Amino acid sequence: MTEEAILFIEIFQPFALYRNPFTFYYAQSFPLPPKSAIIGMLQNACNDWYGHIQGIETWWELKIAIFGGFESSFWNYQHSIRGEVYIDKERNMLVNKQASKNKPIPLYGYGQTAQRTPIYVQELFNGHLFIFIKAGKKGKREQLMLIKEIAESLEKTKKVLSLGRGEDIAYIRSVNFVESVEKEIIEGDIKLHYPTFITRTNFPIKNLKFPVFFVPTKVIFENNGQPVESKKQITKETYRRAEFKEVIYISPDHSLILQSPIEVEFCDINLDKKLETFPIVNDFGWL
Repeated sequence: MTEEAILFIEIFQPFALYRNPFTFYYAQSFPLPPKSAIIGMLQNACNDWYGHIQGIETWWELKIAIFGGFESSFWNYQHSIRGEVYIDKERNMLVNKQASKNKPIPLYGYGQTAQRTPIYVQELFNGHLFIFIKAGKKGKREQLMLIKEIAESLEKTKKVLSLGRGEDIAYIRSVNFVESVEKEIIEGDIKLHYPTFITRTNFPIKNLKFPVFFVPTKVIFENNGQPVESKKQITKETYRRAEFKEVIYISPDHSLILQSPIEVEFCDINLDKKLETFPIVNDFGWL
């Protein structure tokens, strides 16, 4: 496997919700899965939940390009439980510490209903995702070994994988290494046939009428500044440290009008016996 090797993964998802953490009174979904969710799914496939087997930074140094989309979306009106939920052993009931630690509110019964809050939840339906993975600049050798392990784990997966919520099952349709990659300097404009994320910062684009999102690109769980190594170490005091990147969402068949030339990697993939070319904008299309 060469240093320029690119792994391609095709995924089908019947339903999905990639929760936008910046929405509070409703649950909006990102149109595509963020890098953090994809890395989490791959860690699960490799039985390396927190990245310590292969190295935390090795995982997060991987470069991810995401294409695809969903046929439709809809909003569900759901009830969610807010606050900290625990079992009150003295009263033998499930309670919610919404008022104070000394006066826990029963989760059910006693006429208490305020702790169950109805909110709108956006769900995506019938999704086809195309994910590309390559090694970053730091620690390429370790990343290439990890990419090979990812490919082997996905080809013979022994568990049900999810992407987004735990119930959002991801069906792996194909796993292949890209055989043909051509790099070309593009001037003027470029047209993308599949929706994708592109890093907004310093991207030389003239037409700015695109949705902008802050997507999580790295998530690490820490206890006192030290990354956790297993689920057993997760406590109420565990800190979830997340890093975000500002991206623009490119809708299908939209042209990007460029202010200056950019380098694009054209990856050829056989999809259902049909050759498809995915243009990945170098430096900006890789998260």
